[in-house]
Amino acid sequence: MRLRLLAPCLALALPLLAQQRQLGRIDFPTSAQSADAQSHFIQGVLLLHSFEYADAREEFQAASRVEPGFAMAYWGEALTYTHPVWVEQDVKSAREALLRLAPTPEARVAKAPTEREKDYLRAVERLYGEGDKVSRDVAYAEAMGRMRDKYPRDLEAAALYAVALLGTCQYERQYAVYMRAAAVAEEIFAQNPQHPGAVHYLIHAYDDPVHAPLGLRAARVYAQIAGSASHAQHMPSHIFIALGMWDEVVSSNEASVEVADQRAKRKGLAADARNYHSLLWLEYGYLQQGRQQDAHRVLEDVARSAAASGSGRVLSHLGQMRAYYALETGAWDRLSGDFDLSKGGIAANAAVLMAQGTLAVRQGHLEDGRKLLAKLHAQFAAGPAGGAAESHHGGTMPAAAAAGSPNDRKAEEIMAQQLEAVVLQAEGKREEALHLLANAAAAEDALSFEFGPPVPVKPTHELLGEMLLDAGRPQEARHEFERALARCPKRTLSLRGLAKAAAASGDAPASERALGDLKSFWRGAAL
Repeated sequence: MRLRLLAPCLALALPLLAQQRQLGRIDFPTSAQSADAQSHFIQGVLLLHSFEYADAREEFQAASRVEPGFAMAYWGEALTYTHPVWVEQDVKSAREALLRLAPTPEARVAKAPTEREKDYLRAVERLYGEGDKVSRDVAYAEAMGRMRDKYPRDLEAAALYAVALLGTCQYERQYAVYMRAAAVAEEIFAQNPQHPGAVHYLIHAYDDPVHAPLGLRAARVYAQIAGSASHAQHMPSHIFIALGMWDEVVSSNEASVEVADQRAKRKGLAADARNYHSLLWLEYGYLQQGRQQDAHRVLEDVARSAAASGSGRVLSHLGQMRAYYALETGAWDRLSGDFDLSKGGIAANAAVLMAQGTLAVRQGHLEDGRKLLAKLHAQFAAGPAGGAAESHHGGTMPAAAAAGSPNDRKAEEIMAQQLEAVVLQAEGKREEALHLLANAAAAEDALSFEFGPPVPVKPTHELLGEMLLDAGRPQEARHEFERALARCPKRTLSLRGLAKAAAASGDAPASERALGDLKSFWRGAAL
């Protein structure tokens, strides 16, 4: 009886909670005996849906402190140790959280007073039970799918099923699975347009150039309904970057960085707590707009934070940012100091060496380019040992869980091929260079699509187009630039190359269209 009387009061409190921190709105009734514990729980779930894992964990822990027997608080805390889309998982910490509730899965399930809550506990036990990560992720997604069917009015079960589906893909964009997740999230969004999980997971499902138009609606509202979450401010740019909407990419990440920095200041956190993911995207957006001074200002800001932090994760972001800046502007020499390859991740180190080597060759220092190519080959031969073992977005995860994508090794090999082609061209071996780049471009096309700024940091089709244009073969170059733009829409250097290639091949209208696209977002001094 007490639970039935308490539930309406808790439901009335939910809109107020959402308004206080702008995290969205959900309805997740539980058997909590304390309104305070339920308030912390709801805040935790809202933050969980926006991938604000550290803050969500604090809320779930606060709920269990208020009410030590509140089983769902431990369930929520355990979920914060799995980051499905980022393919990160801290099994040890999750199991420790569950152990504080009870010593065995059976005892923990028994702590939940309702069948629905028991099912949530059973599902999380599948996520952290026996077996390897892939099998546990699949088992958990299947369990959440059964919960969605069993409790069709429970939008939280549906939302957690959608993100669990995304988590089964393990570094690979499996479009059939992504569309299944999108279909579930669309149903939630139709019933609750302020559900942060629904809009968030829709963006992740649609953030490639083909499906991105379907995600524009979610992108337009997510930052508004969850304005207190830095990740929610950033996520719309997943859709914007897939459509080449550079003004929106920049504004989203400016807001994300500000929210994250305010949080770090409010909590007295160190430099590690900044949102380097958004800072990288912000720099890249500025570069596409031709705002080189703004891009360099962000780069210097991150360099200062990296010096203060020493974190491998921060250094990896800095390495990628330096590579983007150098390849877009041709100005590596504006950056002081060498990059510490012992701490960066695989793809970041390869990006640094490829960018340094390319600029060295283009500036007439062929021998330096050869030396950097040798370093890149040596790194590839050494394998994936070492490098950053920290979360891509924030916090520290075990090395085994955050070792990096299999795409990183493939991207590393492609960047080595790119630099080798640049060296070969400088040595007068143009046909050999073009053949090598064609193979590298095919390898890049075979990579699973990765959202965001391109990896490899220089799209191979773009580099091949530039080399073909330099060889006086504009028709072939035009084809390569068009293929580059299909993967990275409205990328500045590809549009510029396309305009030159079309003009050189006698197609003035196509050249003007490419320049028109470029002028629509260019904010630099001159084209």
